[in-house]
Formats: sequence, structure tokens, C-alpha cells
Amino acid sequence: MPPLVYSIPMRTRFRGITVREGLLLEGARGWGEFCPFLDYDDTESVPWLASAHEAADEGWPEPVRDRVPVNCTVPVVTPARALEIVTASGCATAKVKVADPGSPLSADLDRVAAVREALGPGGHIRVDANGAWDVDTAVSAIGTLARAAGGLEYVEQPCRTVEELAAVRRRVAVPIAADESIRRAEDPLRVAVAGAADIAVLKVAPLGGVRRALAVAEACGLPCVVSSAVESSVGLAAGLALAGALPNLEHACGLATMALLAGDTTPTSFTPVNGHLPVPRTPPTPDPTVAADAETTARWLDRLARVRRLRAG
Repeated sequence: MPPLVYSIPMRTRFRGITVREGLLLEGARGWGEFCPFLDYDDTESVPWLASAHEAADEGWPEPVRDRVPVNCTVPVVTPARALEIVTASGCATAKVKVADPGSPLSADLDRVAAVREALGPGGHIRVDANGAWDVDTAVSAIGTLARAAGGLEYVEQPCRTVEELAAVRRRVAVPIAADESIRRAEDPLRVAVAGAADIAVLKVAPLGGVRRALAVAEACGLPCVVSSAVESSVGLAAGLALAGALPNLEHACGLATMALLAGDTTPTSFTPVNGHLPVPRTPPTPDPTVAADAETTARWLDRLARVRRLRAG
């Protein structure tokens, strides 16, 4: 079957986008998803294609667990909406987006407080700043957010660089997680994050597939959290395969992201049950009727051709 291009609206603007687009590839072992964000150039998109082909052509390593705990994700929404998202998720952990451009810290504090109300005192709250802060701003904001949250599990990527993460980590008591510093590095296997972070956030597609991500996990030597790149269920299955194959899994994973999309590429979506998702052995099969319009399809097929040429060398 030829590549299948999809275009799915987001329920709420997330990571600056309102529509999620991507492309599905069929191979001998099933389907893989190629969906680098628009701000990824062709070179950065090569690992995403490698991940898609791993799923479609090679399959994944055997899992060591049948299900993984997951967190719900709270975008930049009102406190009332945040409370609804967390309550409906059934998850005991929530990741809250903060430091959105143009959004004041006071709004983040109100959102985090609403999440705490929804989770109760026993739930875990983590916040993600996507590298938006400088060191001094991060130190101040983390302390304020931790008080509003009644404690934070960790702060994900408070600053952009590894050096800045290390500086923040020396000045705050809240654990620091590295995300972009790993997956957008020139060579993720060589990023020395051990002195800059307490936790490594791994995303399968930007790292080049499940096996490559497992190698990064071993190289970084930190507890890992597997997170999605807001894929459809085809791509999300690869994240679940990674979480299922990690030797140790101490934290809930950021894989309950289908709630961010107003549709899916498959008839059945990965939806948490009691805060957990199952570990699939193979990717789900897409519904061919989700195909995008001709213009979107042509744009993604052109992108696929360019990235394929780069990958071939």
C-alpha cells in the first residue's frame, strides 16, 4: 500500500500547532509513522524516518512488561479545563505545560493549582517549560511553581542548553529532566547530561527508533521517562514498545497523548485504563479513510522523498 498521509485537528493548541500531520508507511512487519514537526529540517527528520522504517520493516525488541503507567498532559488551558482533563484521565500523574510565550507565570500557577486539586495530595505533578527560561528565571519560577503544586515530581527542560540545566540543577531542590537537550543533540549517545539532569526524557521518533532509544537510555545512565511526539496511535505504539522494553521504569510515561487529538489514524486509540496503557507487540493498522487532502498529501510525499535521499546518503 502507498504511504498514507493524515491531518488531524488538535483539541487545544499544543506546541504552537492546531493540526497534527504526518505520514504512515507499510512494511513487512506492519506500519510506521513519519511525522517530524514543521520546525524540523530535513536533516533532523532523518531519525524520524529511521524510526518509521524500524516499526514497519524490523519490528521491536521483546518487552519486559505488559503495561506502562502514564501521565496525562495538560496544555496551556484555563484552570477549569485543566481540572477537567486530569479528572477525566484517570491518571495519578499529570504533566503541565508552562512558560508558553505570552502567558504569565500567574496563569501557570493557577493551572498547576487546579491540577493539584484534581489529583489530590497523593498525585504527582511535573511541569514542562520546553527550554523557555534563562537560569535565573527558571530558579525563581521553579520555586514558585513547586509551592503552588504542593511539590513537583520534576521540571522538564527548564532551559535550552545542557550547561544551563546544570546551573539550574545546582540551585533548586526539584529534580531536573532533560528532553530537547537529548533528542535534538547532534549525537544523543554522546550528550553528557548526568551532571545536568536527574531524569532523561526519551522520544522514539527523534532518536531514530526503539533500539536507538534503548542505546541512548543505557548511555545516559539516568532514570528514563518515555514521552510521545504527539503521534497518532501508529507512532505512539513505538513509544509504548520502548517503555515496555526498558530494563527499569521508575516513572509514569508521557504516552497518554491521544487525548490531545480530535481523531486518530486507527479505528481504536490508545486510551489509559486506571492510569496505564498496554504494550503492543506490533503497530496497529490504520484506517485508509483518514487520508488527507491532495495538497497536504503532495507536501508530505515531497518531504518523504527529500528525507529518504538524505538517509540514503
